[in-house]
Amino acid sequence: MGKKKPRPRRSFTPEFKAEIVELCQRGDRTVGQVAKDFDLTQTAVREWLKQAERDAGTGDGGLTTSEKDELAALRRENRRLREDVDILKRATAFFAKETR
Repeated sequence: MGKKKPRPRRSFTPEFKAEIVELCQRGDRTVGQVAKDFDLTQTAVREWLKQAERDAGTGDGGLTTSEKDELAALRRENRRLREDVDILKRATAFFAKETR
């Protein structure tokens, strides 16, 4: 019995995710049915539902989408600032050696 090839990673627009979440929240179909109809994994659809609940303020206390975006931006800025500090340290050491 051979192993199944992993499905290539796909990305979806926020609008598409919102439509899927709305379909699930309407209650006409189960998460499994919606996932099957749109060739999605149930896990992905459930994660989108959880994130929509967080964004609405009724979720499990995780980060909202805007908080995730802010955290990512802060981490990028932090990384850039650490690189700047490292460059300044090396420059200081270089010029200290040159003046002796």
